Amino acid sequence: MVVLSDLVPSLDAELQRLGYKDSTMVWYRGCWRRLQRYFAGRGVVEFSLDVAMSWVDETCGFFVKERAGSLKENDVYLFRVASMLDSYAVHGAVLRRYTRSVDRLTADEARVLARFTASLRAAGQAPSTVRTYTTLAGEFVAFVGTRGGLPRLDARVLDAFVATLAGYQYKTVEQKMCAVRSFLRFASAGGLVEPAILDVVPSVRSSRQARVPAVWAPGEVARILAAIDRGNPCGKRDYAMILLIAALGLRSIDVKRLRFADIDWRANRLTVVQAKTGQRIELPLLKDAGWAVIDYIRHGRPACDAPEVFIRHTAPIGSFSDQDHLHQILVKYARIAHVPVSEQRRHGMHSLRHTLATTLRQVTVPRSDGRKPLVARFGGIPLHRQPTATLEDHKPVLATTRGNELIHRLLAGACEICGSTDQVEVHHIRHLADLDKPGRREKPTWVRLMAMRRRKTLVTCRPCHEAIHAGRPTTQPTA
Repeated sequence: MVVLSDLVPSLDAELQRLGYKDSTMVWYRGCWRRLQRYFAGRGVVEFSLDVAMSWVDETCGFFVKERAGSLKENDVYLFRVASMLDSYAVHGAVLRRYTRSVDRLTADEARVLARFTASLRAAGQAPSTVRTYTTLAGEFVAFVGTRGGLPRLDARVLDAFVATLAGYQYKTVEQKMCAVRSFLRFASAGGLVEPAILDVVPSVRSSRQARVPAVWAPGEVARILAAIDRGNPCGKRDYAMILLIAALGLRSIDVKRLRFADIDWRANRLTVVQAKTGQRIELPLLKDAGWAVIDYIRHGRPACDAPEVFIRHTAPIGSFSDQDHLHQILVKYARIAHVPVSEQRRHGMHSLRHTLATTLRQVTVPRSDGRKPLVARFGGIPLHRQPTATLEDHKPVLATTRGNELIHRLLAGACEICGSTDQVEVHHIRHLADLDKPGRREKPTWVRLMAMRRRKTLVTCRPCHEAIHAGRPTTQPTA
């Protein structure tokens, strides 16, 4: 084992190397000092996760809160302190995630949850849906278990569970309640709960257009890519992944699952089975993206038997988890590039897909003299159905003749050469330049009128029109 007094300085240096904020380091150092005093008070020199967890439990009552499902954010942070020391002592690396899974379900509840999971799979639900619904249903069953279990489930218990969702985003509440409703349908069909309980499950309806898709401003994606340090293995990997998403519009899960067998190097094509739809698509492997992938495979990818192209670089080295949405990677480089990142808009990997979709509908024409470029955007109208949309009927725009000079001249009903009002017609020429043909000695009256008015039309009567085409003099104007 590792002596705690040696482990703490080494971990401190590693966190600084990883770019942890000064304020975060101050908090960690304070926790480490308290933990070291706890070890010294018990005469323990070498680091032990059991002793560290005892300190966590005595500090915040961790285990009691964990069983009751009432852990707060600060409690989880203390658990992270102990877990981080343990992983660094074992692997010599800082893991990205520190999770603790304690079975808070009884054996009977666990079997019910396992049957629910099997029913989801049998119904053909996507693996991500099965995983999410199982997790959320487990939370619900554990909560109900503290209030008498499923046989005593009623509207009051359901309302109490809904009250615990206060503070979550609207879509999160919607997802949790969908999982609960699905589980209760299963439980009702199996006789585990009363069918009437389904009638009191609150409905959470959310419009698909409740949030405007977030996009990056022009040039921000290029700045983020330029900020990536491609001189180290992680930088090579992150650059290739972000470029594939930004240039091809792939989902992050499809990039994480990209395998060597999916790349046709000779044809420069990618074949991807989309995780969301299950459909197989073929995309061109663009030159920049292709060379970025090659650079990572040759000079950045750790030795690993995983079939995926992109893998984790922290212990244990292997494939990315489906729960890792790579959000932290994009935010990291956005901050390095000084690109504003705020809570007012989403800035995960999926925003790169929205940005690409917007760029594909946009044409930019640069202008000289320092003027802003002309930008034309096509579309931009969401095509999703909006059940709660408000329809506003506008008055139709009627055709108008206002401003059409030729129509007004026709409505005058008089020949513009002789003034006759009989059988008014219009004489046309193709080009004004035809009025000045070489070799013509004297211009006739109709030519002088059209040249003076700079018009290619002339309102005439039938006799004058026939005279023009026959080359004869037209009728003289009347007084």
